[in-house]
Amino acid sequence: MHDAAVLGLHADGQLLVPNSIAANGKENLTNLIKAAGSKGKTGESHVFYGDFGLGSDIQKVAVVGLGQQGTSAAAKDRIRMAVAAGVKALKAQEAKDIGIANMGHDQAAAEGASLGLYNFNMFKSGKKGAQNETKISALETSATEKRSPDEVKAFEHGLIQAQAQNLARILMETPSNHMTPTLFVERFLKEVESLGLDESKLKVIVRDQSWAEQMKMGAFLSVSKGSDEPLKFLEVQYNGGKAGDRPLALVGKGVTFDSGGISIKPSQNMGMMKGDMGGAATVASAMWGIAALNLPLNVVAGIPLCENMPSGRASKPGDVVTSMSGKTIEVDNTDAEGRLILADALTYISKTHQPHTLIDLATLTGAMDVALGGAYAGVFSTSDSLWSELDQAGEEAHEAFWRMPLHSVYLSQITTNTVADLINTGGRSAGSCTAAIFLREFVHGIERDDGFAQREGEPSTEVGTLLQNPEGLKAGSVRYAHIDIAGVMDTTSTNGYYAKGMTGRPARALIEFAKKFPSSK
Repeated sequence: MHDAAVLGLHADGQLLVPNSIAANGKENLTNLIKAAGSKGKTGESHVFYGDFGLGSDIQKVAVVGLGQQGTSAAAKDRIRMAVAAGVKALKAQEAKDIGIANMGHDQAAAEGASLGLYNFNMFKSGKKGAQNETKISALETSATEKRSPDEVKAFEHGLIQAQAQNLARILMETPSNHMTPTLFVERFLKEVESLGLDESKLKVIVRDQSWAEQMKMGAFLSVSKGSDEPLKFLEVQYNGGKAGDRPLALVGKGVTFDSGGISIKPSQNMGMMKGDMGGAATVASAMWGIAALNLPLNVVAGIPLCENMPSGRASKPGDVVTSMSGKTIEVDNTDAEGRLILADALTYISKTHQPHTLIDLATLTGAMDVALGGAYAGVFSTSDSLWSELDQAGEEAHEAFWRMPLHSVYLSQITTNTVADLINTGGRSAGSCTAAIFLREFVHGIERDDGFAQREGEPSTEVGTLLQNPEGLKAGSVRYAHIDIAGVMDTTSTNGYYAKGMTGRPARALIEFAKKFPSSK
């Protein structure tokens, strides 16, 4: 039974209340809103006390400003922000069961409510689990005033997608001694178990070091060997589409702590490197959300997990390792480790599962944060259509992407001045671009459509045509995108549904992308 409610107020003065509310209750509430000076502006939130006819137990009502009416992605995000502010205010007043009134977009309202209640208290004495004490659900004031099936579904989807992002937040925020590769796997298995799905629908395979050695994943192994924590390779197969359909593939960087290895990082803010498994966290959480929503497509995920630590066994600058693809890599900087573990993961997933679309996510380069800050995640893609789909999903989820160049012109920076086929750093210039082009070299079946002929010997030094239209991909080829999330890994904001710390971005955008994806490609 609700003991509190969140109602919306548009900038034009329209108060969104259930039709069944008593006339005097609405009048009393409207008078209080006027007395408080609320204008329905985005970000406004006022809590009023009393019986307003919303239910005998509802004695606290948060009225939140929704701004101008609309159906755009921006209008939906105003709803998220407003509802989050409302539930935060009610939680501060010790509300235990909050009903969310119809705001005109049920999914956005549910996302805002769930994201707004997130609070990482796992290691604070007496507060463990406090973020889960307050319940939220759609407000229904009478048996005759039920929401439509589509509205109910949208609200449920919003709760699931927000729960997925909150899971990613928790995985990223948890200190690295409590989120080792082994503990990451255990936590994910626990979350999967809660879905109650048969293995034929959702299968999780946990690989170990002996498997990585059998697969000749020399790049992955070179990063993990400096740590006493054993590596894990998490493979997740979701079968929601037709049997035999080629899958969508997701790969996430899972460095559960990155000291930099022998090329050790400065001590200042090194503790933030507990979040260097943000790619793994968002991929795992998106897979959980996709399965929870029972989406009609096949998806496979590959998540390499390890620590990057300095020790007598650690890789040294100048070492040469052989990747699963057979290409050799000179390790110029042991702090450019993410691309090494991703190289073998990309080779394995693309060769083994032959996806039609492959997306990797990684907190990969500081250069990405310098370029885009916390507003956008950078997307490097071989495909115009894939970029367009990701851009739309990011806009819908308000987890924005910005397209960056994936050009073969950058290959010369990682193929010259090295004793191996490739070197794992390309110098200061275009740091994010050279990292992206490095990863592209390990995707099996990729169709290059950036205006360059497929490389034979030295790459072209001409810039050429930028990212030509990729439609009409050859049979067996794969659309590829690398998403660098280093800049959006964390935030200092506490407005609306934001919470200071790790963001879990772009877990919801990945789910939005999968929701709009056809089961066959």
